[in-house]
Amino acid sequence: MKFPHLALGAALLLALPSLALADRGFQPEDLVSMDRYSSPVLSPDGRKLVFARRVMDTQSNKAATSLWIEDLFARDAAPPVRLTPEGWSVNSPAFSSDGGTVYFLSGKGGSSQLYAIPAAGGEPVQVTDFPVGVDGFVLSPDGKRIAFAAGAFPDCGGDLACTKAKLEAKSDASGVVYDRMFIRHWDTWGDGRLNRIFVAPIDGSAPVTSATLVGKDLLADVPSKPFGDLSDLAWAPDGKSLVVSARLSNAQEPWSTNFDLYRVQADGSGTAVNLTDANEAWDAGPVFSADGNTLYYRAMKRPGFEADRFGLMAMDLATGAVREIAPDWDRSADGIVLSADGATLYTGAQDVGEHPLFAVDIQSGEVTEVIGDGSIGSFSIAGPSNAFTRASLKSGNQVFTGGIGGAPERAITPSASEMLPDVDFGDYEQFTFTGWNDETVHGYVVKPWNYQEGKRYPVAFLIHGGPQGSFGNSWSYRWNPQTYAGQGYAVVMIDFHGSTGYGQAFTDAISQHWGDRPLEDLKKGWAAAQQQYRFLDGDNACALGASYGGYMVNWIAGNWNEPWKCLVNHDGVFDTRMMGYATEELWFTEWENGGTPYDNPEAYERFNPINHVKDWRVPMLVIHGELDYRIPVSQGIAAFTALQRQGIESKFLYFPDENHWVLQPANSLLWHRTVNGWLRQHLGQ
Repeated sequence: MKFPHLALGAALLLALPSLALADRGFQPEDLVSMDRYSSPVLSPDGRKLVFARRVMDTQSNKAATSLWIEDLFARDAAPPVRLTPEGWSVNSPAFSSDGGTVYFLSGKGGSSQLYAIPAAGGEPVQVTDFPVGVDGFVLSPDGKRIAFAAGAFPDCGGDLACTKAKLEAKSDASGVVYDRMFIRHWDTWGDGRLNRIFVAPIDGSAPVTSATLVGKDLLADVPSKPFGDLSDLAWAPDGKSLVVSARLSNAQEPWSTNFDLYRVQADGSGTAVNLTDANEAWDAGPVFSADGNTLYYRAMKRPGFEADRFGLMAMDLATGAVREIAPDWDRSADGIVLSADGATLYTGAQDVGEHPLFAVDIQSGEVTEVIGDGSIGSFSIAGPSNAFTRASLKSGNQVFTGGIGGAPERAITPSASEMLPDVDFGDYEQFTFTGWNDETVHGYVVKPWNYQEGKRYPVAFLIHGGPQGSFGNSWSYRWNPQTYAGQGYAVVMIDFHGSTGYGQAFTDAISQHWGDRPLEDLKKGWAAAQQQYRFLDGDNACALGASYGGYMVNWIAGNWNEPWKCLVNHDGVFDTRMMGYATEELWFTEWENGGTPYDNPEAYERFNPINHVKDWRVPMLVIHGELDYRIPVSQGIAAFTALQRQGIESKFLYFPDENHWVLQPANSLLWHRTVNGWLRQHLGQ
């Protein structure tokens, strides 16, 4: 598909590439340095589109994000222009109710605060100047107030200055006493603060400095840590109340997935009302109907299982009656956008290795795929317009408009190949085979960038994490198959039992079966890929994985090590029993192993890699971050010790300042160069 309108001028550097042939493969340096696009937001009338553009400065090892705006009703005359000034890094754009102003967050003044800028262009104006930073915000329906999230100490109530003072207080002693769990979470040690919701007026006369705490009695993180956002908060249309998704911050929190929807008064009065108390599993993503009578949301059914299916729900707020809208749709909804006429819910969901956008008829429950071909991310709808992001195995997120109701799709931002015209990306293809329980299993094969018919290529066999996840038709800035294809390797990825997007029973199949069912799929998938794709050199391959994928690398090191020339284990579980005591989110290990390690020790030992160390023989690169509290660094050190003590060729790449992921650009480059060096050492190429 051609996009001639992408020649948008030097300002955005979106001119179409020349027709010169590509002469190299995709490199880690490209992955780190290329621009990233996100956060498409439409004005209420659907005329104007704002999106974010992240640009990396490789010299300073820092990135900055700017906002760009386009008039969709005058495309030929008005390409996107930069809205926020040079030197600012911003996020979270939102239009005012009349479309004349764009609000956003920036740390320009030292802490994250709310700013406003005319949609027609101009200088930003600071809207808030709170003692602590604003982590996220949602405008009220009339645009005169904001609900915002900020970290605050519960005993400070709504006094944000109190929180600032406590943070700045000094003590001669460094010790901290804890009396319950979640002493640390993801990559941060707890200091007693909770994410609280505040409401403040924004009249534009001067930066607002104080706010009202809402839901004072609701002691919970809103949004939840570490990955929650303000899609878990919704204003009622009349602006008098809000609904938030929250899990109580108490002694049971580390083993609970019981998020409920609470209604709180916007003026801070009254107590929080639990709307979903009857459901002890996860309730999330509230969205009001235009008349305020119905609340749409997503809900799981099984307490303690974070990978359960999210169904689409509708609650009559007058009676409390709840119904599931599409109970027979065997997919897990990711988010909700309500159509302008109130008849349709738009939601994304993983589906057979992709992530399309679906339209769900509220009355009938009929589900229709409306935008596919890759992974659809952020989505906005307003007036006659819609905008969305799409990624694939060949490109990071592009911003598009159209695609619904017969409207032609139009690319607003460039693809990876348009940004890197001298790069040839590896072609990819999905394949199927018969796996565990004689069920169909899917996978992807990616060709090397320099593929030639009749040649055979060494293989990077990538194993995804989760384990309830997927290596599908999407783009990653951490585990990206194109970085291997760019080195001249073929790539094979299997969505084994436990993967998402193939029905809930398929996802459920891995729980309490980490080492047998997925291993059977990996073995059969590896054999099927070699049979179907003769260019794969099955005698010259390495297996790589992170998180659960790292666990599987440790597991196959002692249980399926015959095919591999080398292994790469990033943040993998080495001892499942100790993992059950040392990780922070206990609901995960307890669900996956059918109980606690002291009540059901046999389950923790059944597929424990530590019990098979004597059979390890394949060279392994181990990678771990000090700030990884999901799978603590001692798991990686233990695996490296097991290798070194037995004289098995091995290396340990340690990051003192990274968590379960590798996020810093320079560290990402070191990660890729170390991994690629390990592959070259053992596979050649």
